[in-house]
Amino acid sequence: MEALFPAHRDGLYGLVKQEHKTGTFAMSQNVAAIICAAGVSSRFGGKRKKAFVNVAGRAVFLRSIELFDIREDVKQILLGIAPEDEELVSIKWGPNLKFFNVKIFFGGSERFDTVNKGLELIKDDIDLIAVHDACRCCVTAELIGKVIVAAAKSGAGLPACPVAATIKEVMDNTIIRTVDRANLYEAQTPQVFDTELLKKAYENLKNLDQSKISDDSQLVEALGHKVTIVQADSSNIKITRQSDIAIAEAILKSMPKLGPKGPIGPYVEAQW
Repeated sequence: MEALFPAHRDGLYGLVKQEHKTGTFAMSQNVAAIICAAGVSSRFGGKRKKAFVNVAGRAVFLRSIELFDIREDVKQILLGIAPEDEELVSIKWGPNLKFFNVKIFFGGSERFDTVNKGLELIKDDIDLIAVHDACRCCVTAELIGKVIVAAAKSGAGLPACPVAATIKEVMDNTIIRTVDRANLYEAQTPQVFDTELLKKAYENLKNLDQSKISDDSQLVEALGHKVTIVQADSSNIKITRQSDIAIAEAILKSMPKLGPKGPIGPYVEAQW
């Protein structure tokens, strides 16, 4: 079993404390986080799905959960997994999840299936819902705070990174055209939405071509609601392939480690 209080948790705690001073903490809103970890990881390979591999000694999905657990405005955390992963998750990380008060539920074959099932479990007092990829464990506490604030103001917000690479449209291994990247952004997570807006967007899912849905923002956009972006950078990487592990570890190593003023919880010895 992994320690309930990893050393890097101190740094997360310090960063969140900083947010109170910088005004990026939306304390008036109750937030729920749906962590999506039900994917099949077909491109990752290996014996274990990408959400459950270790990055710098910690399971990827646990790092993502901790980023929301440390926030005072997050009142509910839901973890969507595949049914075949229940035994692994319960045996290996059950105590951690119980401490973080995480509720496990079974997701679906598609991301929107998982989120849709998670919506059924949202508590009545939740104002905003953050949908986050379990495999984006390098997102910063500061960025999460900014996206929550953006969503509190406009009803919908997500982090997005300007596209830096040259983009080619290809057919049959032949370039058809070079795409103008001037106004192109790569959408990331967490994507945060007003609770009723996201539920309404999912009610409209049956009217859309589901084969073309790749994120929750698309569903909200389909209602005609404007989604605010918070500019991010490429460090908010989504682990997709084995080679991404080393990149994520380097990013995590480069992040500041700010310690709390006192111990985080009763098991102080487990922090070290």
